[in-house]
Amino acid sequence: MNSDIRYGRLAGPVVIIGFGSIGRGVLPLILRHFDVASDDIVVVAPNDDGDAILKQHGIRRIDCALTRRNYVDVVSAVLAGPAPFIVNVSVDTSSVDLIRLAREHGALYVDTVVEPWPGFYDSDALPLAQRTNYALRASLLAERRANPVGVTAVSTCGANPGMVSWLVKQALLNIAALGCRVEVPRTREDWAQLMRDTGVTGVQIAERDTQRARWPRRIGQFVNTWSVDGFISEGLQPAELGWGTHEKWFPPMGNCHQDPEAPAIYLSQPGAATKVRTWCPTGGAQHGLCVTHNESISITDYFTVTDGGEVTFRPTCHYAYLPCDEAMMSWHELLGGREPNEHVVLDAADIVEGIDELGVLLYGHHRNAYWYGSRLSNAQARELAPYQNATGLQVTSAVLAGMVWALENPDAGIVEADEMDFQRCLQVQLPYLGPVEGHFTDWNPLTRRSALFPDDIDTDDPWQFRNILVH
Repeated sequence: MNSDIRYGRLAGPVVIIGFGSIGRGVLPLILRHFDVASDDIVVVAPNDDGDAILKQHGIRRIDCALTRRNYVDVVSAVLAGPAPFIVNVSVDTSSVDLIRLAREHGALYVDTVVEPWPGFYDSDALPLAQRTNYALRASLLAERRANPVGVTAVSTCGANPGMVSWLVKQALLNIAALGCRVEVPRTREDWAQLMRDTGVTGVQIAERDTQRARWPRRIGQFVNTWSVDGFISEGLQPAELGWGTHEKWFPPMGNCHQDPEAPAIYLSQPGAATKVRTWCPTGGAQHGLCVTHNESISITDYFTVTDGGEVTFRPTCHYAYLPCDEAMMSWHELLGGREPNEHVVLDAADIVEGIDELGVLLYGHHRNAYWYGSRLSNAQARELAPYQNATGLQVTSAVLAGMVWALENPDAGIVEADEMDFQRCLQVQLPYLGPVEGHFTDWNPLTRRSALFPDDIDTDDPWQFRNILVH
């Protein structure tokens, strides 16, 4: 494990916004891999969670919840220094507003999601289309168009979104390399053409979390292996997916965005209540949740081929997530109408066994489907880095990679993970991912479909979303 590598000097200040499970996990990676003084790090967070960790490392906390009214004053006050860097791993803070503020102060920036201010996800005043990740991403891209050059701000650089965009590129090269030598594409257009030419028609972000708590979940608890607030917020947003050109059927609950060039659609139902057929190496065939994620849209957008302004190829892309058993039971209660009375994030000590198997399933090509990703166990995560389980380490190591890339490319403007050097980012991250493997499978969404429960399927093309969606 490359524990001795230093990727450069952070002259400071380094401002970590949020100190939940991801903030606590990313701190030791920053201290391990950068030359930075503890005095130059400050945490902005609204509670005393993790205070023992901060005291152990001699790091100052500003006990404050950022709001629309105070964020400019609070953050600006701690950005004075030779080379400021903002690491935003919080919820209920506007990523776009913080990106704008960071760049005004010449600060490098990285986050894990395009997050809004509170009230966005559950606003009765906003129509469904405006409460989607497509709308959040559109606000980021609008900010980039308005301010196209300047200091680097890395958007959506966690495990997913983030790492999975790098895995897609490596998986695509692995498929294309069967029987021939393939050069790494240099442009976005070349990447899109490579995906088209290999016959890939879609990508699932296919994840299975088998981590298990030492104690039984109680009724009323929402238990998860990462942020409960974050999971509930995205799970209650409309299900979303990038919509491919090979699709012949449109979901009855589906909706298009007003922009005719939008690469995505959304469903009139929550992602946590939308099941899709998927496959992961450990459990094989399974049902996952089609929870909205930024990468579902950005990957589809990135790999779009156009000719004369017309879209000629675009892959379908969506999340297919089977969370840990405790989280699934928590969702059953919440969707049934019971509000949780306690939020519990399992840390490494709470977990008795299990892995987070997070990868990408590229399908439709001549070998049917190919899963490529990380199969990191909680036991391995505990050996590799403190304060986090397997799920957390997959995220925090991607944040580390984003920080390294930003430090090495300080004038790249606003970028998404799809646009970064995937090989460099994976080089930084791989020591923390456990086994990273590729698996071909002959499974498809029509495999073992029971004749006892006939449904509306397309037998000509198994990889139609019509067959993937659990009706």
